[in-house]
Formats: sequence, structure tokens, C-alpha cells
Amino acid sequence: MPFPSGRDGRHHGYMAWYSVRCVLRHHGDERLFEERITLWNASSFDEAIRRAEADAAEYGGLVNADYLGLAQGFELAEDSPGDGAEVFSLMRESDLAVGAYLDTFFDTGTERQQHS
Repeated sequence: MPFPSGRDGRHHGYMAWYSVRCVLRHHGDERLFEERITLWNASSFDEAIRRAEADAAEYGGLVNADYLGLAQGFELAEDSPGDGAEVFSLMRESDLAVGAYLDTFFDTGTERQQHS
């Protein structure tokens, strides 16, 4: 969804930063899915999505995975991202309690991540 202020990349000559999350499924382990967020400087939201989807398909070929056709984008508020810049946001409504929400969507126990 474009930035809420209405500032979007559809204005002639204007380039904005967009992040796009694409989902892939790896071959060899059909249970292994990857969410990948990439950053694009593009003239429109649609251009950023198209480029990210092409990149996801190419990346999938390199890591033996299939792009699943799900792309979610976000227009960054900053003209030039830096430290602390918000690069992706997705809002979801849920009736789950906090712990159940985190366990359901983010910390299922099946993630391949390092703990510090």
C-alpha cells in the first residue's frame, strides 16, 4: 500500500524507496519456506512489485526454491533510508492474546534463526 500521505511514485520523475516481501518454498525440504524482503528504488509501487517478483524468481533458481506468487510491498517515508528507517510494515487484526499471537505468526518454534 502506498505511503499514507499520498506521496507515491506515480508522479512524473519521482523515485521512491519500496520494500517488498516475497515468499518462496525450497525444494528438497517441502516444509521449508523463506520470506525475503528486498529494497527497490522505483517510480511506482507496481514497478517495485514487478522488479521484486522477477528478483524472487531469479533468486529461487539460485537457491533451488520456487517463488510462490505472494508479494507484499511498503513505500518508505524517507527519500534516502538510513539508520532506524522503517522498511516494512504489515498490520493485521486478531482476537488472539499477545503470547498466542506471537506464537502463531512469528515464533512457532519452526523458524531457522539464531538466538543471542
